[in-house]
Amino acid sequence: MTRFIHDQFAKDYLEELLSPLGKIQSPHRVAGEVRHIDVYFVPNPTETGDRSALGLLGKLATTTALFEPFRNPVTVPEICDCLLKLLEVRGELQRETNRNSRSLSDAELPKLWIITPTASVKLLSDFSATLKADWPNGVYFMAENLRTGIIVIHQLPRTPETLWLRILGRGNVQKQAIDELEMLPAESQIRTNALELFYQLQESLGFNQSLAVEDRELVMRLRPLFQERLAEVERLAEQRGEQRGEQRGEQRGEQRGKQFVVENLLRVRFGSLDEELSAIIEPLLALPPEEFTPLMVQLSREELLARFRESNP
Repeated sequence: MTRFIHDQFAKDYLEELLSPLGKIQSPHRVAGEVRHIDVYFVPNPTETGDRSALGLLGKLATTTALFEPFRNPVTVPEICDCLLKLLEVRGELQRETNRNSRSLSDAELPKLWIITPTASVKLLSDFSATLKADWPNGVYFMAENLRTGIIVIHQLPRTPETLWLRILGRGNVQKQAIDELEMLPAESQIRTNALELFYQLQESLGFNQSLAVEDRELVMRLRPLFQERLAEVERLAEQRGEQRGEQRGEQRGEQRGKQFVVENLLRVRFGSLDEELSAIIEPLLALPPEEFTPLMVQLSREELLARFRESNP
């Protein structure tokens, strides 16, 4: 379950950052046995997004590409499965060009980027994956005609250019990248979009009662960002109230903002918002975010209901 949450985050993250630069097809189904590509990207020749702002990730997005991110270190069978997807996509394109009586150019052939937190020397050697002088450390390339690269996140240099890929790392590498993300200018739209995805990740992970130690540490690292989001909702609601010049409207707007967040969290955590859960929204809203957030993250449904039955006999 936890791996699924991380995998979904990685797909959403890459789609969000790459969508201004081209067309995203995710999941992209390939022929034969049912297989899905995590992120299938086709660049838009007239794109308006700032490719350079994505650094190394933007460089990877200059051609049609298959992105396959892995939360855990990629294995030999997983790499072989990714290569099979690439070859099947290439076969689809070849058949299409044959039907149109034309040749498939090298520029049309997609590249495969396998993104993994770590990779052993043996694994890289077994696939003849090597570094290139004009690419940063951590970017390995297989034989030319395979058109495949392996991005080893934890080997990437800690530079602004690699930030958007290091976000998908683990442990201290990811924590460092989150710190750098927070330090970017507040007006950066990419920063805003990435933080929004992290808010969602924190919500999803925080509601899991059987997290590994590393994931618990990640939740603790993300929790301040989540509370920052709540504070921002309250601030914007207050601003809207001030613009209307109505104190009562300001309070209603702030309360609606908090209520929206609480209702959304209850739905994500428990699947739906039934009568029993709806009954505890008001007492939850009476608490400050720093008090009700841990309750919603740490307590089970039964514990949460019992907590407010006790306080409201």
